[in-house]
Amino acid sequence: MRSFYHYVLTYRGKKEPDDKSRLANWIFFDHDFPKQSTDYHEISNYLEWNSPFSNALVVFDDLWETYQKTN
Repeated sequence: MRSFYHYVLTYRGKKEPDDKSRLANWIFFDHDFPKQSTDYHEISNYLEWNSPFSNALVVFDDLWETYQKTN
C-alpha cells in the first residue's frame, strides 16, 4: 500500500489550483508531514495541529476517502 503522501502528490501542480491541490502542495513542502504514514488518525491529528487553511481537514477527509478506494 502506498502512503497517503504519495497518493496526494497526484493532485499537485494544477494550473487553476483548488483546495485539493493547495493541500497537496502544502504537504509536499512541509518537511515534518508524516510521509510514510497510511494511518488516518496519525495524518488527521497532524493536520489538526498544523492546518494550512481553514477547511484543510474537510479536504483531507475527501481525499482520504478516495485514497482508501484506490489502495
